[in-house]
Amino acid sequence: MNSHGLSLRPYDPRDDTAVWALHRWAIQETGVDPSDIPGTDDLRTIATSYLETGGAFVVGIVDTDHPQTGQTEDFDASPQQVAKLTTHDGILVAMGGFIPTEVGRSDERNRPGAAELHRMRVAPTHQRRGYGRQILDELERRAAAGGFETLLATTATRQTAALEFYHNQGYDQTATSTAGAYELVHFEKEL
Repeated sequence: MNSHGLSLRPYDPRDDTAVWALHRWAIQETGVDPSDIPGTDDLRTIATSYLETGGAFVVGIVDTDHPQTGQTEDFDASPQQVAKLTTHDGILVAMGGFIPTEVGRSDERNRPGAAELHRMRVAPTHQRRGYGRQILDELERRAAAGGFETLLATTATRQTAALEFYHNQGYDQTATSTAGAYELVHFEKEL
């Protein structure tokens, strides 16, 4: 792997600190207070929330070219931010997962044969490089291999890049709703 390449792998418990740091950083960059995002407990319990429910969680790692600094040539972030994102095998720059909709859901999005995407994040310094698409492609592949027929996604209207991303990846907008102060857009794609 070179300094510009992304290596995908399943979540490992050693990723916990980096996963939480990436979530907070990516959300802050959209102008949203991460503490205002409801239901983020799943990121503190990835093994039970995703893996043990029949879902998946994938991380994207880039190599560290400079072992002394832990930074790649084009990683434009503070050394403190890089340290928070460093895992046992590189720097975490992308992540995402899916959970079967039948797990803990009682709303209209509970559909047999469907899974819902959660926590799709790419480090602000690494956006627009195709890393989100690589994570999504891997999650779609895993979902299809797991017998899921449909993937659902939900994002807030203020996350314009996410709205464009799902549309460009073949997801159809199916509905809108409100959760607290957030206007949400619901998408789905047949696998």
